[in-house]
Amino acid sequence: MSALSLPRTIENEINALVKGGYFRSKDSFIEESVKYMLVSRGDLKINATVEMYRSGDVSLARAAEVAGMSIFEFKEVLKTRGITMVVETPSKEEIDSQIKRMEDAR
Repeated sequence: MSALSLPRTIENEINALVKGGYFRSKDSFIEESVKYMLVSRGDLKINATVEMYRSGDVSLARAAEVAGMSIFEFKEVLKTRGITMVVETPSKEEIDSQIKRMEDAR
């Protein structure tokens, strides 16, 4: 994880929880906290997946899966936010190759 600067009080609380055996490490506390935040605040999870999709980090199908939505629902979210969906189509060569493989398989 990247370096994280927290207020001293929070740092002390996290260290006390780790020392008390409630968490393996500071990183595990932070990881669990973020997961809890994303589960309890569905809007944040959707916003994160929209941004991951927009930046090209995930495909449409993967973004929908991470957001806990169907592809159709996620497409609607993108549409309402004015985000253009990128649909990848195979090249002519890829299509010709697929057709040849199907013909050869007959």
